[in-house]
Amino acid sequence: MKKILQALIIGVAVVAAGCATPVIPESLEPQVDKAVTFSQIVESPDSYRGKVVVVGGEILKAKALKGGTQLEVLQLPLDSDQEPVTDRMESKGRFLALQKEFLDPATIAEGTRVTVVGEVTGSSVEKMDEADYRFPTLNVKHLHRWDAKRAEERSAPGPWWNVFGGVGFGGGGTRSGGGISIGF
Repeated sequence: MKKILQALIIGVAVVAAGCATPVIPESLEPQVDKAVTFSQIVESPDSYRGKVVVVGGEILKAKALKGGTQLEVLQLPLDSDQEPVTDRMESKGRFLALQKEFLDPATIAEGTRVTVVGEVTGSSVEKMDEADYRFPTLNVKHLHRWDAKRAEERSAPGPWWNVFGGVGFGGGGTRSGGGISIGF
């Protein structure tokens, strides 16, 4: 019975890991220049033309174009999981990301947090309210959308707690268990 339970747990873990979508696909990982920062791109976008970078932020606007969908993103620093932080005051500016495949703007709502693996293409001067703003521009190679609920959970002040339990059935009878988890 114990071996069956262990096999079941391992099987569930393997399936769950297989379903997880990587933030940076393995095929793009070697192309990413991790030394390039968003601040450097803002300062001199043409100097980084052709570089593949990872940047993140929060969608401000999505616009359908003839050649795909343009995303206006408020840049936010990425944490160790490549997930954008939630504090907008940490932003170093905005960028435009062009998704060459059509992405219906209604499917990527304002406020959606994203991590973009993209190739720097330069910059574009566009209106931001009444002012001209120079946006660094990227062609999207991979777009990862983050779950809003996950961000709320991670940003909530700790400590956290949860009660859990379970019941198992098998040839040797019924077993039950439970516990309490605490996080800081």
